Amino acid sequence: MTDLELTAHGGSFRANVSVPGDKSLSHRAVIFASIAEGDSLIEGLGPGADVASTVGAAQRLGVDVEIVGSETRVRSPGRHAWVSPSDPIDCGNSGTTMRLFAGLLATTPTSARLVGDASLSRRPMKRLVAPLSALGGKIATSDGTAPLTVGGVRNASGASVWVDVASAQVRSAFELGALSASGTSTIDSPAGFRDHTERWLSAIGLGEWTSHTAFEVRPGLVPPARYQIPGDPSSAAYLWTCAAIDPGSHVTTPSVSLNPGRLGFLEILARMGATVDAEVTGSTGGDPVGDVSVSGAHLRAIDVEGDLVASSLDELPLVAVLGAFAEGVTTVRDAGELRTKESDRIASTVAMIRALAGGAEEHADGFDVVGTGFLEGGVVETRHDHRIAMSAAVAATRSTGTVKIVDADVASVSWPGFYRALEGLWS
Repeated sequence: MTDLELTAHGGSFRANVSVPGDKSLSHRAVIFASIAEGDSLIEGLGPGADVASTVGAAQRLGVDVEIVGSETRVRSPGRHAWVSPSDPIDCGNSGTTMRLFAGLLATTPTSARLVGDASLSRRPMKRLVAPLSALGGKIATSDGTAPLTVGGVRNASGASVWVDVASAQVRSAFELGALSASGTSTIDSPAGFRDHTERWLSAIGLGEWTSHTAFEVRPGLVPPARYQIPGDPSSAAYLWTCAAIDPGSHVTTPSVSLNPGRLGFLEILARMGATVDAEVTGSTGGDPVGDVSVSGAHLRAIDVEGDLVASSLDELPLVAVLGAFAEGVTTVRDAGELRTKESDRIASTVAMIRALAGGAEEHADGFDVVGTGFLEGGVVETRHDHRIAMSAAVAATRSTGTVKIVDADVASVSWPGFYRALEGLWS
């Protein structure tokens, strides 16, 4: 555990910064390459500990993964030839790893026990049971949380399910499980989820939309492929915020994922008064990719709720930082899902703002932040949550005193070089 002290930089900045490969797409590239029989190549795989957990899980199933520079080479015997590991698969702190591998394995002859660290072991897993069981999959939880025992099934069949939460992880778990079923399957849910898995299944002919929210999966073989991972907008959001809270500053992040379900934070920045420009330059796996530029401004408070919350959930601690430098009271509602993250992110976000002498109030499904126009120094307890650590570092760039971040190296979960990149904005 390493603490870090940061102080504000003088003057504005203009920077062009490439961010690490998208974490959501990196997980899926490793998983799709592991399902396929043969050799796949992934370029630009995300470097964080969460993605490393997915790589480790694939290796435990008998998949060969070799990382050479910016290329990751995956050689898999195919899903039908995965081995059942004798020891548990450690998913670390990664909910994506645990939930997606639970779906992958639940409907296969391969059986495994999935475990995680103390934080992951508190996060909800019961929501996977009903949809995977509908396929004939086998999944057992420990009172609704990890460890999970999955797999050992040879006769999964297609099913149609409704899940009452707009969760990309739950939907993806079902869809990956449905690939091993004997017939077509359909999943539907409320809107507001990220649709990466659906786009990738559509691109290889194994799925299609039947309505705005309902998706049909057809079982079949996933082919080996070459994957190019764009930059992660959830990582870029920290740099965008640094620019947004500092009138006169400007940052461009080239070649980031512009999946429509990931653009809520850019909408928030624009509504608060920052200048935002996003230009699509290509696509990968059905996801649009492009360059994003953000320029700072005098910000105004807004209300964040509904679909806007769903498309900016990971960035909501940054909304609190924006709110502290905006004019008025910024409110976030409909964000109860934040309480099930690495920390209770409603409580930890409010505690972060208060630790820096800002005004914030906790609510059951969100928070309010008073726009005082400044934050002071202080000590921020990250509660082992990478997004709180990184948001506190962004706040430090405009704070009037020294900000001490406790357990700052937890940022390596998603971006090991984050603090260097932040420092580099002014160089």
